[in-house]
Amino acid sequence: MAEYSSELFERAVKQFATLPGIGRKTATRLVLNMLRRSDGEVEAFANALLHAKHDIIYCRHCHNISDTEVCPICADPRRDKSTICVVENIQDVMAIEHTQQYRGLYHVLGGVISPMEGIGPSELEIASLIDRVANTEEGRACKEIIFALSPTLEGDTTNFFISRKLAGVDVKLSVIARGVQSGSEIEYADEVTLGRAILDRKELAR
Repeated sequence: MAEYSSELFERAVKQFATLPGIGRKTATRLVLNMLRRSDGEVEAFANALLHAKHDIIYCRHCHNISDTEVCPICADPRRDKSTICVVENIQDVMAIEHTQQYRGLYHVLGGVISPMEGIGPSELEIASLIDRVANTEEGRACKEIIFALSPTLEGDTTNFFISRKLAGVDVKLSVIARGVQSGSEIEYADEVTLGRAILDRKELAR
């Protein structure tokens, strides 16, 4: 027997509960909230999700989400093209941007090297980073690569792998300061701590 008197309601709750961090109780509240809204509001909500799914693309330079082939950050002439900040995911770009302490460019790897989870270098945007820095006009303008990966074993392994791949490239390599607690994730660090970690970054020994 279904938990709710409506099978349609049950199906909606199950879909909301598939979202990360959303349990059945929260999913139930969200569906009830939707039922109280007007048809126009619910349609706008659904359409926004559909358009996001179908129309959002990834920047051909940095792999951040974008509505155009080149994202607004890469296209902004006011950004400092001499620095590229390497991050694990798109949430990390958002977190660093919120600090308002960094004005360079980004490169989103799409994860970190994790043999236990079957994630190797070929599954990440590492080759495109190497090519971007070593073989493009943008790369020749780059003077520093900032590794802003989470301070975990996997993050450190990824830092080391990329630094070895860039061994013959004339570019400074640095890593954010350990103000971000070891073992934690960048996207969950508070803005002050993360901003300070970017400003106090240390040169990475090759």
